[in-house]
Amino acid sequence: RNMSSAGPEGRKKMRECDGLIDSLVYYIQGAIADHEPNDKATENCVCILHNLSYQLEMELPDSYAQSIYMQRRNISSNDKTPGCFGTRSRKVKEKQQDTPLPEEKSNPRGVESLWHSTLIRIYLSLIAKSTRNYTQEASLGALQNLTAGTGPMPFAVARTVVQKANGLPSIRSMLHVSHPTVKKTAVSLLRNLSRNTSLQSDIAKEVLPDLVSILPESVPGSDIVCETTASICYTLYNLTQSSSHNARLLLSAHGLPKIITISMNDSSKASRAASVLLYSLWSHTDLHSAFKK
Repeated sequence: RNMSSAGPEGRKKMRECDGLIDSLVYYIQGAIADHEPNDKATENCVCILHNLSYQLEMELPDSYAQSIYMQRRNISSNDKTPGCFGTRSRKVKEKQQDTPLPEEKSNPRGVESLWHSTLIRIYLSLIAKSTRNYTQEASLGALQNLTAGTGPMPFAVARTVVQKANGLPSIRSMLHVSHPTVKKTAVSLLRNLSRNTSLQSDIAKEVLPDLVSILPESVPGSDIVCETTASICYTLYNLTQSSSHNARLLLSAHGLPKIITISMNDSSKASRAASVLLYSLWSHTDLHSAFKK
């Protein structure tokens, strides 16, 4: 577990180590099957996998990049063809949201397991069943890492979490735990998921009222609460930016007074995020009279 946080070279060596990732996944599967999700060794295994999934999209060897990042052949030639990694134009990014991953292998091995739906379901199962804060945080954090990039893999993982594995109820319950880092990681994961336009209506329906309910009534004092609040505001921004319906949902959940109060203090990250959200909400001209009320 300590070695897995040793930086890019350490992660690379551990990902390449024959049988290591498979063994970790095998152990966790056994613990879940034996109804022992709070086992300390399970926590260690999940924390290792969490660390090994960090910056995975950027650090994948070229051989995987070739097979995973099958660019759409119909991207017109006047678009700049993006590389496997690095920055992509918004236009290309939008096209890639709909680019499916190649069919999943039924028996993934080694590094392939890190983004496979089997492991995604294991993380969601641990989020739902474990009461160990570190296990919950590492499971949420691994999913956050896997959904952090802009390529097909993060969007495919996001679709698996939201639509195929029905993961939102488990993530939603983590918004209401008392442990601040677990809550912060759950919100960060939702922020990543909410960037995927095809999932926004599902996410809004399931968690938007909960996100509003955990917004503080005033500018938060502690750094971690401030970061969590900023993340909530940016998630709400993603969900409401193109949807008048979701903006109305935010309104009916009594979110506006809270967001206005948070935006009053110019100096904090949370206040800036709340201001960006307010500015975006005002672009829904059909809601102006409701906003004024």
